Amino acid sequence: MKALAIDTSLTRITIAAKNDDKTAYLTLDIGMKQSEKLIPSFEYVLEQVDLKTSDLDYTVLCKGPGSFTGLRLAFSALKAIELAYDVPVYGAGTLDTYSYAYSDLDIPVLCAVDAKKNRFYLKAQYNGNVLIEDGDYEIEDACKGILKIESDRIFVCGSDAALFIDRIKEHVPSKKFLYLRGTPNETENLFAMAEEMIAKKIPALKDFDGPVYIRASEAEENLTAGSNTASK
Repeated sequence: MKALAIDTSLTRITIAAKNDDKTAYLTLDIGMKQSEKLIPSFEYVLEQVDLKTSDLDYTVLCKGPGSFTGLRLAFSALKAIELAYDVPVYGAGTLDTYSYAYSDLDIPVLCAVDAKKNRFYLKAQYNGNVLIEDGDYEIEDACKGILKIESDRIFVCGSDAALFIDRIKEHVPSKKFLYLRGTPNETENLFAMAEEMIAKKIPALKDFDGPVYIRASEAEENLTAGSNTASK
């Protein structure tokens, strides 16, 4: 199939294009320059596999949680392609995308993404069962969820697996945490997940579908804090 995958849920953006058996990837760890680099980047990867935007069978993105700005950028870009060329957009949860490649492991898999302010976006699964629901967790609450997992070994994945283990291990010494060094290419998972959705006839995202935000943005938090102060 001919497809474009984008993950902008982190400050690092990853884009991939596939044209049947040809695939091109591009990862940019460039901080806050996503808005100016996103469109040229996906045009570049499409060119590498001899595709035009109008050739695409589908596009797919990480729909959150993650960077507020990054998620909006990806949705805007792919919805524009859908509008112009009638190319369906599929979305997969960020935590599900990062843990997809490890779903067949014989131990629980916990995905961790740094949500800043000493909090993490987390989700734990095993054998198709959710052990810790998608959420924005403080360390204390993460510990409570982990202690409820029966296994004494837990595989941790995600962009911030090592950081999460470093923060959590002294609080739950009864658990052994495993992880892989290095950063896997999550766009491969996005392609696989989208094509599973297509095969199962799961509908693409609707016009009104948008990013998944588990927490309020910093601007919203500041507005709420200001309102609370003013009301006193």
